Amino acid sequence: MKLTVVGCSGSFPSADSACSSYLVEADGFRLLLDLGNGALGELQRHCGLYDLDAIFLSHLHADHCIDMCGYFVARYYRYEGGRCDALPVYAPEGAEQRLTTAYADTPSATSMSEVFAFHTLKSGSFDIGPFQVRTERVSHPVEAYGIRIEHGGKVLAYSGDTGVCDALDDLAADADLFLCEASFTYGREDIPELHLNGREAGAHAARAGVKRLVMTHIPPWTDGQRNLADARAVYDGPAELARAGAVYEL
Repeated sequence: MKLTVVGCSGSFPSADSACSSYLVEADGFRLLLDLGNGALGELQRHCGLYDLDAIFLSHLHADHCIDMCGYFVARYYRYEGGRCDALPVYAPEGAEQRLTTAYADTPSATSMSEVFAFHTLKSGSFDIGPFQVRTERVSHPVEAYGIRIEHGGKVLAYSGDTGVCDALDDLAADADLFLCEASFTYGREDIPELHLNGREAGAHAARAGVKRLVMTHIPPWTDGQRNLADARAVYDGPAELARAGAVYEL
């Protein structure tokens, strides 16, 4: 598997990165995890607009899905080659309605589904192309899912947005790479069932026995280096901060 960080900023884009979006590739198949603010432009540095094979939306907060509206334009109104076929989109219930409302002026109430084939996420195991995936509901104010992706004996786990929860340990168990959110600062914010801080991300990585921790979704107002130090205080494996354009081979 190849993982490319398209965007990794939390809540809103930073000067250095778009919001959450991660490209996972294997056997010529391209799966995109989330498509937040600014990510559609950055995606084109790594992949053609029409080269994706599936999209996974962890939840329907804007910083994880709002660039789907721009992507709708690219697929629906494409001049060269005509309108695109429907691309599989795995997302929580209500995704089509949410995106249609956000766009606000689609030609019809069902236009989104003409270029996106929506599949409603639930906790469970299934295949997306060559990937064996497992999704679990995680702890967030809206319906949100983490995902475990397996291919060729390697495991990538992605937290999406979550507070501390047992499901995250299960998804990340023995993962080769754990892409984990760390939005909050240890000792400053204490809002349960919303986001993790660096220490909590490190503790999840330690409990799950992951081989590598990459912390992501850090908002521009949060000190990533402090979060990294807090994670390393409780997790003794390799740990780093995600950065836009970084590539990992699993």
